[in-house]
Amino acid sequence: MNWLTRVVRPKFQALVGKKDVPDNLWEKCGKCGQMLFHRELEANQRVCSHCGYHMRIGARRRLEILFGEDEYTRIELPQAPLDPLKFRDAKRYTERLKEAHARAGEAEAIVVVHGRLGPHPVVVAVLDFAFMGGSMGVGVGEGIVAAARLAKLQSAPLIAFTASGGARMQEGVLSLMQLPRTILAVDELRAARLPYIVVLTDPTTGGVTASFAMLGDIHLAEPGAIVGFAGARVIETTLKEKLPPGFQTSEFVLEHGMVDMVVARRELRPTLIRLIDLLCQPQPAAEVVPLAAPEAGARLRGEGERALPAPGANGADPSA
Repeated sequence: MNWLTRVVRPKFQALVGKKDVPDNLWEKCGKCGQMLFHRELEANQRVCSHCGYHMRIGARRRLEILFGEDEYTRIELPQAPLDPLKFRDAKRYTERLKEAHARAGEAEAIVVVHGRLGPHPVVVAVLDFAFMGGSMGVGVGEGIVAAARLAKLQSAPLIAFTASGGARMQEGVLSLMQLPRTILAVDELRAARLPYIVVLTDPTTGGVTASFAMLGDIHLAEPGAIVGFAGARVIETTLKEKLPPGFQTSEFVLEHGMVDMVVARRELRPTLIRLIDLLCQPQPAAEVVPLAAPEAGARLRGEGERALPAPGANGADPSA
């Protein structure tokens, strides 16, 4: 092998050859199909700049967007039994938990933090769909109960971000028992007269919808989020009827009274701060102005009293 083959050719190929491009530089929008540059997508909080489609985000990214420059602190959640039923289908339940932990980077499908949202102390519970579809098992139930008790201890509002496919089948009836547990936790907040705000993200279905996700004082939803109990395909098969366009989307449930507002991801933080201002403000923000001056009101009352006939006047029977 001469020096042209050994030295010159590799250098020439390295100079003019096609360089490898990482596969993760671009991401395809799940709605309009446009290719989005990953840096621009992250800067836009994972919202498509072409069609406004809100992509799913994890719990960590959700908290970064929500709190901005404000600091927050995670709390350690009670340890739930890893495999109470020794469940196994195609894989052992413990193996699925390990895979979910590696994928989401979290120990469970819920993260609970406390911090300040603007001027207000808040407790925030976030479900992560990347962890076994945000399914609700004993760990998630313990997280909601811990979040409600912490909010009660700190006299702070509780904000819950939901993203779940429903109850966790690998925990059987123990998973279903979390529905009444989380409802009772929300009742404790209501008894303490503390605000409870729910933000429904894509998707919020199953047992989560049937419990703490629909008990908020105010319900917000991200645009295009799927909100319902059973899936649209199951409902359509059961009813044997064609469902209306946009069925179970946040805009559809807004029209039918299930949510109060549909709020874009970029507007969630200021909207939540404004809502907490209104819910936690003990006094009106400005001086209350009476509809009529006191003198005018007294004069009108006096004229009205003089206009009324005295009881029994002109021979009238007072009991008539």
